[in-house]
Amino acid sequence: MGETTADLPENPVVKEEATEEEQEAEEEDELPHAEIVDIFQEGLAMIVQDPLLCDLPIQVTLEEINSQIALEYGQAMTVKVCKGDGEIMPVVVIQNATVFDLKKAIQRYVQLKQEREGGVQHISWKYVWRTYQLSFDGEKLIEDKKKLKEYGIRNRDEVVFVKKLRKK
Repeated sequence: MGETTADLPENPVVKEEATEEEQEAEEEDELPHAEIVDIFQEGLAMIVQDPLLCDLPIQVTLEEINSQIALEYGQAMTVKVCKGDGEIMPVVVIQNATVFDLKKAIQRYVQLKQEREGGVQHISWKYVWRTYQLSFDGEKLIEDKKKLKEYGIRNRDEVVFVKKLRKK
């Protein structure tokens, strides 16, 4: 009865066995990366079935989910960007976005689309913005720092890519 924990004999073999058992249990709990990705994709597919998020692709990014939620709460707007070939890109930007923000959102939209479809791997955006500009209602969006609202752009409005005229 007078023994303290300091008086008890230490048994290193028992400690080592417990450690090995713990390691085995941990190894059993660990899943291969591929299985974790599959579980994550299944969960993501379930989330995307929500009526709020049903317009999003299966390989959705967190950025796209946040944009869709911001749209629902009125914190963001969709700007339809029309390309020369007639394709319309629905790009989501925050309500007080600038022309520069819209350009970045277009770049991100195209990048995600390329990753999903396996299209052209690299686009020189420096070349694109040097050669083309955005236009709304016949007015060119030339000032990157100007807010879209200042140009009169609202939710679901269409912005068009137009070729820049060369200065002689």
